Amino acid sequence: MTPVSLGQSPLRVSPICLGTMTFGEQVAELDAHRILDRAVERGVDFLDAAEMYPVPARAETCGATETIIGRWLASRPGMRQRIVLATKVAGPSRGMPWIRGDQSGLTRAEIVAACEGSLQRLQTEVIDLYQIHWPARNVPMFGSLYFDPAKDRDCAGIEEQLDALAGLVKAGKVRAIGLSNESPWGVHEFVRLADERDLPRVAAVQNPYCLINRSYENALDETCHRLGVSLLAYSPLGFGLLSGKYDDTGLVGDHGRMAIFESMRKQRWGRPESLTAARRYNALAREHGLTPSQLALAFCYRNWRVASTIIGVTSLAQLDECIDAWDVQLSPELLAAIDQIRWELRDPAQ
Repeated sequence: MTPVSLGQSPLRVSPICLGTMTFGEQVAELDAHRILDRAVERGVDFLDAAEMYPVPARAETCGATETIIGRWLASRPGMRQRIVLATKVAGPSRGMPWIRGDQSGLTRAEIVAACEGSLQRLQTEVIDLYQIHWPARNVPMFGSLYFDPAKDRDCAGIEEQLDALAGLVKAGKVRAIGLSNESPWGVHEFVRLADERDLPRVAAVQNPYCLINRSYENALDETCHRLGVSLLAYSPLGFGLLSGKYDDTGLVGDHGRMAIFESMRKQRWGRPESLTAARRYNALAREHGLTPSQLALAFCYRNWRVASTIIGVTSLAQLDECIDAWDVQLSPELLAAIDQIRWELRDPAQ
Protein backbone atom coordinates (compact mmCIF):
# COMPACT_ATOMS: atom_id res chain seq x y z
CA MET A 1 0.00 0.00 0.00
CA THR A 2 1.44 3.34 -1.06
CA PRO A 3 1.10 6.06 1.61
CA VAL A 4 -1.23 8.96 0.80
CA SER A 5 -1.15 12.60 1.90
CA LEU A 6 -3.89 14.11 4.04
CA GLY A 7 -4.90 17.45 2.58
CA GLN A 8 -2.12 20.01 2.64
CA SER A 9 -0.72 18.67 5.93
CA PRO A 10 2.64 16.90 6.30
CA LEU A 11 0.87 13.68 7.25
CA ARG A 12 1.24 10.63 5.02
CA VAL A 13 -0.79 7.59 5.99
CA SER A 14 -1.66 4.11 4.81
CA PRO A 15 -4.81 4.01 2.65
CA ILE A 16 -6.31 1.63 5.20
CA CYS A 17 -6.83 3.02 8.70
CA LEU A 18 -7.60 0.88 11.73
CA GLY A 19 -10.60 2.24 13.63
CA THR A 20 -10.59 1.27 17.30
CA MET A 21 -14.07 1.99 18.64
CA THR A 22 -14.58 -1.68 19.55
CA PHE A 23 -11.57 -1.73 21.88
CA GLY A 24 -12.74 -1.84 25.49
CA GLU A 25 -16.26 -3.12 24.76
CA GLN A 26 -16.38 -5.90 22.18
CA VAL A 27 -12.60 -6.37 22.19
CA ALA A 28 -10.64 -7.00 25.39
CA GLU A 29 -7.31 -5.24 25.90
CA LEU A 30 -5.03 -8.21 25.15
CA ASP A 31 -6.94 -8.97 21.95
CA ALA A 32 -6.82 -5.30 20.98
CA HIS A 33 -3.04 -5.31 21.36
CA ARG A 34 -2.81 -8.38 19.12
CA ILE A 35 -4.97 -6.68 16.50
CA LEU A 36 -2.82 -3.54 16.65
CA ASP A 37 0.36 -5.59 16.28
CA ARG A 38 -1.00 -7.46 13.27
CA ALA A 39 -2.23 -4.27 11.62
CA VAL A 40 1.20 -2.64 11.81
CA GLU A 41 2.85 -5.87 10.68
CA ARG A 42 0.64 -5.82 7.58
CA GLY A 43 1.39 -2.21 6.68
CA VAL A 44 -1.46 -0.32 8.36
CA ASP A 45 0.26 2.57 10.13
CA PHE A 46 -2.80 4.81 10.65
CA LEU A 47 -4.91 4.45 13.81
CA ASP A 48 -8.12 6.34 14.64
CA ALA A 49 -9.63 6.71 18.11
CA ALA A 50 -11.85 9.13 20.05
CA GLU A 51 -12.18 10.33 23.62
CA MET A 52 -15.74 8.89 23.83
CA TYR A 53 -14.82 5.38 22.65
CA PRO A 54 -15.62 2.52 22.93
CA VAL A 55 -19.13 2.24 21.56
CA PRO A 56 -21.85 1.86 22.53
CA ALA A 57 -20.91 4.80 24.73
CA ARG A 58 -21.14 4.26 28.49
CA ALA A 59 -19.89 6.34 31.39
CA GLU A 60 -18.06 3.30 32.76
CA THR A 61 -15.99 2.76 29.61
CA CYS A 62 -15.52 6.31 28.32
CA GLY A 63 -11.86 6.80 27.37
CA ALA A 64 -11.03 3.10 27.58
CA THR A 65 -10.08 2.82 23.92
CA GLU A 66 -7.44 5.54 24.17
CA THR A 67 -6.15 3.97 27.40
CA ILE A 68 -5.76 0.59 25.67
CA ILE A 69 -3.84 2.19 22.80
CA GLY A 70 -1.68 4.12 25.26
CA ARG A 71 -0.70 0.95 27.11
CA TRP A 72 0.08 -0.73 23.79
CA LEU A 73 2.36 2.14 22.79
CA ALA A 74 4.06 2.21 26.18
CA SER A 75 4.82 -1.51 26.02
CA ARG A 76 6.36 -1.34 22.54
CA PRO A 77 9.36 1.02 22.44
CA GLY A 78 9.68 2.80 19.11
CA MET A 79 6.13 2.01 18.00
CA ARG A 80 4.93 5.59 18.38
CA GLN A 81 7.35 6.71 15.67
CA ARG A 82 5.98 4.07 13.28
CA ILE A 83 2.33 5.09 13.35
CA VAL A 84 0.11 8.05 12.57
CA LEU A 85 -2.23 8.53 15.52
CA ALA A 86 -5.61 10.22 15.18
CA THR A 87 -8.24 10.88 17.81
CA LYS A 88 -11.28 13.11 18.28
CA VAL A 89 -12.84 15.54 20.71
CA ALA A 90 -16.56 14.88 21.20
CA GLY A 91 -19.07 17.55 20.24
CA PRO A 92 -21.94 18.58 22.53
CA SER A 93 -23.57 15.74 24.44
CA ARG A 94 -25.67 13.28 22.46
CA GLY A 95 -26.94 11.46 25.52
CA MET A 96 -23.42 11.39 27.03
CA PRO A 97 -23.48 13.93 29.87
CA TRP A 98 -20.52 12.17 31.51
CA ILE A 99 -18.13 13.73 28.97
CA ARG A 100 -18.68 17.47 29.55
CA GLY A 101 -22.26 17.76 30.73
CA ASP A 102 -25.37 18.47 28.75
CA GLN A 103 -24.56 22.15 28.21
CA SER A 104 -21.21 21.76 26.47
CA GLY A 105 -20.72 24.11 23.53
CA LEU A 106 -17.28 22.81 22.55
CA THR A 107 -15.52 25.95 23.71
CA ARG A 108 -11.82 26.75 23.46
CA ALA A 109 -11.23 25.59 27.04
CA GLU A 110 -13.15 22.35 26.49
CA ILE A 111 -11.16 21.49 23.36
CA VAL A 112 -7.84 22.14 25.09
CA ALA A 113 -8.84 20.11 28.16
CA ALA A 114 -10.09 17.25 26.00
CA CYS A 115 -6.82 17.16 24.09
CA GLU A 116 -4.83 17.05 27.32
CA GLY A 117 -6.94 14.12 28.49
CA SER A 118 -6.39 12.23 25.23
CA LEU A 119 -2.64 12.85 25.36
CA GLN A 120 -2.50 11.38 28.87
CA ARG A 121 -4.57 8.31 28.02
CA LEU A 122 -2.65 7.70 24.80
CA GLN A 123 0.67 8.17 26.63
CA THR A 124 2.05 10.36 23.88
CA GLU A 125 3.32 13.92 23.58
CA VAL A 126 1.61 14.68 20.28
CA ILE A 127 -1.54 13.68 18.40
CA ASP A 128 -0.92 13.52 14.67
CA LEU A 129 -4.51 14.27 13.58
CA TYR A 130 -6.91 15.85 16.06
CA GLN A 131 -10.52 16.00 14.89
CA ILE A 132 -13.81 17.50 16.04
CA HIS A 133 -16.01 14.41 16.26
CA TRP A 134 -19.22 16.22 15.31
CA PRO A 135 -20.19 19.89 14.99
CA ALA A 136 -21.14 21.93 18.02
CA ARG A 137 -23.72 23.89 16.06
CA ASN A 138 -27.10 22.56 14.93
CA VAL A 139 -26.46 20.33 11.89
CA PRO A 140 -28.51 17.44 10.48
CA MET A 141 -26.31 14.38 11.08
CA PHE A 142 -26.29 10.76 12.25
CA GLY A 143 -29.39 9.97 10.23
CA SER A 144 -31.19 13.29 10.46
CA LEU A 145 -31.90 14.58 6.95
CA TYR A 146 -33.28 18.08 7.39
CA PHE A 147 -31.95 21.28 8.89
CA ASP A 148 -34.29 22.76 11.50
CA PRO A 149 -33.38 26.28 12.71
CA ALA A 150 -35.66 25.79 15.73
CA LYS A 151 -32.96 23.47 17.12
CA ASP A 152 -30.27 26.16 17.15
CA ARG A 153 -28.61 26.67 20.53
CA ASP A 154 -25.70 28.63 21.92
CA CYS A 155 -22.30 27.10 21.29
CA ALA A 156 -18.76 28.14 20.50
CA GLY A 157 -18.33 29.44 16.98
CA ILE A 158 -16.08 27.94 14.34
CA GLU A 159 -13.59 30.79 14.78
CA GLU A 160 -13.17 30.03 18.49
CA GLN A 161 -12.79 26.31 17.81
CA LEU A 162 -10.25 26.91 15.06
CA ASP A 163 -8.28 29.20 17.37
CA ALA A 164 -8.23 26.45 20.00
CA LEU A 165 -6.99 23.87 17.50
CA ALA A 166 -4.40 26.32 16.17
CA GLY A 167 -3.13 26.85 19.70
CA LEU A 168 -2.67 23.11 20.14
CA VAL A 169 -0.71 22.94 16.88
CA LYS A 170 1.46 25.88 17.91
CA ALA A 171 2.13 24.23 21.27
CA GLY A 172 3.33 21.08 19.50
CA LYS A 173 0.56 18.92 20.93
CA VAL A 174 -1.21 18.38 17.59
CA ARG A 175 0.34 18.08 14.13
CA ALA A 176 -2.76 18.50 11.93
CA ILE A 177 -6.47 19.09 12.43
CA GLY A 178 -9.59 17.49 11.01
CA LEU A 179 -13.37 17.36 11.18
CA SER A 180 -15.90 14.55 11.32
CA ASN A 181 -19.60 14.25 10.47
CA GLU A 182 -19.32 17.72 9.01
CA SER A 183 -21.37 19.52 6.35
CA PRO A 184 -20.16 21.32 3.20
CA TRP A 185 -20.76 24.71 4.83
CA GLY A 186 -18.80 23.70 7.92
CA VAL A 187 -15.81 22.41 5.96
CA HIS A 188 -15.79 25.52 3.78
CA GLU A 189 -16.02 27.86 6.78
CA PHE A 190 -13.15 26.17 8.63
CA VAL A 191 -10.95 26.43 5.54
CA ARG A 192 -12.02 30.00 4.74
CA LEU A 193 -11.20 31.23 8.22
CA ALA A 194 -7.90 29.36 8.28
CA ASP A 195 -6.80 30.88 4.99
CA GLU A 196 -8.01 34.33 6.00
CA ARG A 197 -6.16 34.27 9.32
CA ASP A 198 -3.16 32.12 8.36
CA LEU A 199 -4.18 29.32 10.75
CA PRO A 200 -3.87 25.55 10.30
CA ARG A 201 -6.05 24.21 7.50
CA VAL A 202 -8.35 21.24 7.93
CA ALA A 203 -6.48 18.23 6.52
CA ALA A 204 -9.33 15.73 6.40
CA VAL A 205 -13.01 15.17 7.05
CA GLN A 206 -14.09 11.82 8.48
CA ASN A 207 -17.60 11.06 7.26
CA PRO A 208 -19.62 7.90 6.55
CA TYR A 209 -19.09 6.48 3.07
CA CYS A 210 -20.21 3.05 1.91
CA LEU A 211 -22.54 1.32 -0.52
CA ILE A 212 -25.64 2.08 1.58
CA ASN A 213 -24.62 5.66 2.34
CA ARG A 214 -23.00 7.55 -0.52
CA SER A 215 -24.46 10.90 0.54
CA TYR A 216 -20.91 12.32 0.61
CA GLU A 217 -21.01 12.30 -3.19
CA ASN A 218 -24.11 14.50 -3.23
CA ALA A 219 -22.99 16.97 -0.59
CA LEU A 220 -19.29 17.19 0.21
CA ASP A 221 -17.66 15.76 -2.89
CA GLU A 222 -16.97 18.96 -4.80
CA THR A 223 -16.36 21.05 -1.67
CA CYS A 224 -13.59 18.82 -0.35
CA HIS A 225 -12.04 18.24 -3.76
CA ARG A 226 -11.73 21.94 -4.55
CA LEU A 227 -10.55 22.86 -1.05
CA GLY A 228 -7.96 20.08 -0.91
CA VAL A 229 -9.54 18.32 2.10
CA SER A 230 -9.12 14.54 2.20
CA LEU A 231 -11.92 12.08 2.94
CA LEU A 232 -11.50 9.47 5.65
CA ALA A 233 -14.33 7.04 4.95
CA TYR A 234 -15.84 5.44 8.03
CA SER A 235 -18.25 2.49 8.22
CA PRO A 236 -17.26 1.05 4.81
CA LEU A 237 -19.13 -2.13 5.81
CA GLY A 238 -22.22 -0.24 6.96
CA PHE A 239 -21.84 -1.35 10.60
CA GLY A 240 -21.51 -4.93 9.38
CA LEU A 241 -24.57 -5.03 7.11
CA LEU A 242 -22.33 -5.17 4.05
CA SER A 243 -20.38 -8.15 5.40
CA GLY A 244 -23.39 -10.41 4.75
CA LYS A 245 -23.55 -11.59 8.37
CA TYR A 246 -27.16 -10.41 8.77
CA ASP A 247 -28.50 -11.51 5.39
CA ASP A 248 -30.17 -14.67 6.69
CA THR A 249 -30.89 -13.82 10.32
CA GLY A 250 -31.71 -10.13 10.24
CA LEU A 251 -30.57 -7.91 13.09
CA VAL A 252 -31.28 -10.40 15.86
CA GLY A 253 -29.38 -12.89 17.98
CA ASP A 254 -25.94 -12.56 19.55
CA HIS A 255 -23.77 -12.28 16.43
CA GLY A 256 -22.45 -8.84 15.52
CA ARG A 257 -22.87 -5.43 17.14
CA MET A 258 -26.13 -4.64 15.34
CA ALA A 259 -27.73 -7.71 16.86
CA ILE A 260 -26.13 -7.33 20.29
CA PHE A 261 -26.78 -3.65 20.95
CA GLU A 262 -30.29 -2.27 20.76
CA SER A 263 -28.97 1.30 20.75
CA MET A 264 -27.27 0.62 17.42
CA ARG A 265 -30.38 -0.90 15.85
CA LYS A 266 -32.14 2.40 16.53
CA GLN A 267 -29.65 4.25 14.37
CA ARG A 268 -29.62 4.71 10.58
CA TRP A 269 -27.81 1.40 10.06
CA GLY A 270 -30.71 -0.42 11.70
CA ARG A 271 -33.39 0.82 9.31
CA PRO A 272 -35.20 -1.98 7.44
CA GLU A 273 -34.35 -0.16 4.21
CA SER A 274 -30.64 -0.31 5.07
CA LEU A 275 -30.70 -4.08 5.44
CA THR A 276 -32.77 -4.47 2.27
CA ALA A 277 -30.21 -2.48 0.29
CA ALA A 278 -27.29 -4.31 1.89
CA ARG A 279 -28.78 -7.65 0.89
CA ARG A 280 -28.96 -6.45 -2.73
CA TYR A 281 -25.29 -5.46 -2.76
CA ASN A 282 -24.27 -8.65 -0.96
CA ALA A 283 -26.11 -10.75 -3.55
CA LEU A 284 -24.39 -8.80 -6.32
CA ALA A 285 -21.01 -9.58 -4.78
CA ARG A 286 -21.73 -13.31 -4.68
CA GLU A 287 -22.96 -13.26 -8.28
CA HIS A 288 -19.52 -11.97 -9.29
CA GLY A 289 -17.51 -14.44 -7.21
CA LEU A 290 -16.73 -12.02 -4.39
CA THR A 291 -17.60 -11.98 -0.72
CA PRO A 292 -19.86 -9.10 0.38
CA SER A 293 -16.98 -7.61 2.36
CA GLN A 294 -14.68 -7.69 -0.66
CA LEU A 295 -17.19 -5.78 -2.76
CA ALA A 296 -17.93 -3.17 -0.11
CA LEU A 297 -14.31 -2.57 0.84
CA ALA A 298 -12.98 -2.53 -2.72
CA PHE A 299 -15.63 0.07 -3.56
CA CYS A 300 -14.07 2.40 -0.97
CA TYR A 301 -10.42 1.34 -1.35
CA ARG A 302 -10.28 2.12 -5.08
CA ASN A 303 -12.50 5.19 -5.03
CA TRP A 304 -10.72 8.41 -6.05
CA ARG A 305 -12.67 10.31 -3.39
CA VAL A 306 -11.23 8.31 -0.50
CA ALA A 307 -7.78 8.99 0.96
CA SER A 308 -8.00 6.32 3.65
CA THR A 309 -10.74 3.85 4.56
CA ILE A 310 -11.35 3.25 8.27
CA ILE A 311 -11.99 -0.40 9.05
CA GLY A 312 -13.31 -1.68 12.37
CA VAL A 313 -12.76 -5.26 13.53
CA THR A 314 -13.23 -7.49 16.54
CA SER A 315 -10.81 -10.28 15.63
CA LEU A 316 -7.57 -11.04 13.80
CA ALA A 317 -9.54 -12.96 11.19
CA GLN A 318 -11.69 -9.92 10.43
CA LEU A 319 -8.59 -7.74 10.23
CA ASP A 320 -6.90 -10.06 7.74
CA GLU A 321 -10.07 -10.27 5.66
CA CYS A 322 -10.31 -6.49 5.45
CA ILE A 323 -6.66 -6.00 4.53
CA ASP A 324 -6.72 -8.86 2.00
CA ALA A 325 -9.55 -7.08 0.18
CA TRP A 326 -7.04 -4.40 -0.83
CA ASP A 327 -6.08 -6.57 -3.80
CA VAL A 328 -9.65 -6.73 -5.17
CA GLN A 329 -10.39 -4.70 -8.30
CA LEU A 330 -13.96 -3.99 -9.41
CA SER A 331 -14.70 -4.09 -13.13
CA PRO A 332 -16.49 -1.22 -14.89
CA GLU A 333 -19.45 -3.56 -15.39
CA LEU A 334 -19.65 -4.31 -11.67
CA LEU A 335 -19.36 -0.63 -10.78
CA ALA A 336 -22.23 0.09 -13.17
CA ALA A 337 -24.32 -2.59 -11.47
CA ILE A 338 -23.57 -0.97 -8.12
CA ASP A 339 -24.72 2.38 -9.46
CA GLN A 340 -27.93 0.81 -10.76
CA ILE A 341 -28.83 -0.47 -7.29
CA ARG A 342 -28.05 2.93 -5.85
CA TRP A 343 -30.30 4.59 -8.42
CA GLU A 344 -33.16 2.38 -7.22
CA LEU A 345 -32.54 2.43 -3.46
CA ARG A 346 -30.51 5.62 -2.95
CA ASP A 347 -28.84 6.05 0.46
CA PRO A 348 -31.04 4.35 3.10
CA ALA A 349 -28.38 4.70 5.81
CA GLN A 350 -27.88 8.43 5.23
